[in-house]
Amino acid sequence: MAVAGDPDNPMVFYFGACAGGVWKTIDGGVYWRCVSDGYFTSASVGALAVARSDSNVIYAGTGESTIRGDVSYGDGVYGSTDAGRSWTHLGLKETRHIGKICIHPHDPDIVYVAALGDAFGPNEERGVFRSKDGGKTWQKILYRNSDAGAVDISMDPNNPRILFATVWQTRRSFWNLSSGGPGSGIFRSLDGGDTWEELSGLNGLPGGVLGKIGVSVSEAKCGRVYALLEAEGDKIGLYRTDDYGDRWVQISQNRDLMHRPFYYTHVFADPTHADTVYVTNLQMWKSTDGGESFTEVNTPHDDNHDLWIDPLQSQADDRRQ
Repeated sequence: MAVAGDPDNPMVFYFGACAGGVWKTIDGGVYWRCVSDGYFTSASVGALAVARSDSNVIYAGTGESTIRGDVSYGDGVYGSTDAGRSWTHLGLKETRHIGKICIHPHDPDIVYVAALGDAFGPNEERGVFRSKDGGKTWQKILYRNSDAGAVDISMDPNNPRILFATVWQTRRSFWNLSSGGPGSGIFRSLDGGDTWEELSGLNGLPGGVLGKIGVSVSEAKCGRVYALLEAEGDKIGLYRTDDYGDRWVQISQNRDLMHRPFYYTHVFADPTHADTVYVTNLQMWKSTDGGESFTEVNTPHDDNHDLWIDPLQSQADDRRQ
């Protein structure tokens, strides 16, 4: 499932259900209405993004990347240019499971899709895809192999040429899940996705067998990036860099951040406070010291998948601290 907020109206949110389409609220969650019925031919939604430069533009990626045994696959990407009133299928049908979508902060037609691909077998339509024309055409810009697909991507809003993406080698069957392998890794692009370099095993990041990886670039502090890694032994945990990945430090080995990593492994940098970072797992966790310690955030339900941070609420929290 996925959630995204309107950058211009703090009362407007969109929710993508694991098997129930896209829903919209205009009153802060009091009432929700399904806006994808009649347009989507796939019920499962794995990723949502609303353009900062034009909140009428929304992209939805179908198929969850949280691949439990009962996971549903999707049929690619859908887009709306009228705030969810209508939708158009934009292709990438065989990506099947989409983990994340990010949009250029100044151009709503430039969009990136992190596609896991078929969770149940090898396929070629996986990796990071980029469109420069609002989804009319797509280019595969990061590809590992037919067994490993992209599961997360994060852009620096202050410099949208800087991107971090993670690739996960995994295979789901109805009786087993294999997570990790030589295809997993974390990658960086400094030119908007034209070229990529692998960072795994370099400058403080662990090598060896890696599994699922979450990544989040801080908007509040240039150079800061958080990465949550499923790795071997004591290499598992939260890592941080303050120079866009040239040097990394393991900040936390807290196992509460990494239960069932194949299902979670999501990290979110606060957009207004550099040392505040959130991790969603069996509980929701918040750190205000750059990831060194975490406190539990009480939530109505303890199965936390995704998070949209309201900058106004974040500023209010900072004032109370």
